[in-house]
Amino acid sequence: MAGAMFCLMSSCACHLLSCHSHRLNLFLIRLDYTGIAVMIVVSFFPPIYYIFQCEPRWQLAYLSAISLAGAATVYALMSPRLSDAKYRAHRALLFVGMGLSGVVPAVHAAAVNWHEPRRNVTLAYEGAMAASYLVGTAFYLTRVPERWRPGMFDLCGQSHQIFHLLVIAGALAHYGAAIVFLRVRDEMGCPAN
Repeated sequence: MAGAMFCLMSSCACHLLSCHSHRLNLFLIRLDYTGIAVMIVVSFFPPIYYIFQCEPRWQLAYLSAISLAGAATVYALMSPRLSDAKYRAHRALLFVGMGLSGVVPAVHAAAVNWHEPRRNVTLAYEGAMAASYLVGTAFYLTRVPERWRPGMFDLCGQSHQIFHLLVIAGALAHYGAAIVFLRVRDEMGCPAN
């Protein structure tokens, strides 16, 4: 949840203070992007930590991979050139790519825990998280509904607001999955070698 809070707080700062100056606006936009990247990275930690707790090599491999991908994404997003509006789709694709990289550990986790009946519950939660993030990204990229009715959604109901609501919904779904991971690991423990 710390990653979600950082993302939401950096986004709030961006939206509240961006009218101060052009220079501050550019910094805050980059901070907002960094918050999103951090949220994606830390959302990998609970499932990978708990699911692969008994397999530290996989745990280290997956957590290292997403951390490196996150660092590379933040580095790219800090580029003043990528802050330009014409790179909006490129920024979104960086986030989508990071999120979709979770398919590999998810398939591995499902295979390892095939016998565990709560596997389907966690997959449903994580699927809801992924769907929320992807649908939110689609709203962000397409700028629907304001592109259909310019001016009508200036204060409420614009794509960016819908995107943020879907991010919060995704974070809550992920939190539900993390609670299941924690309970399962506490009950099962690691098999003796």
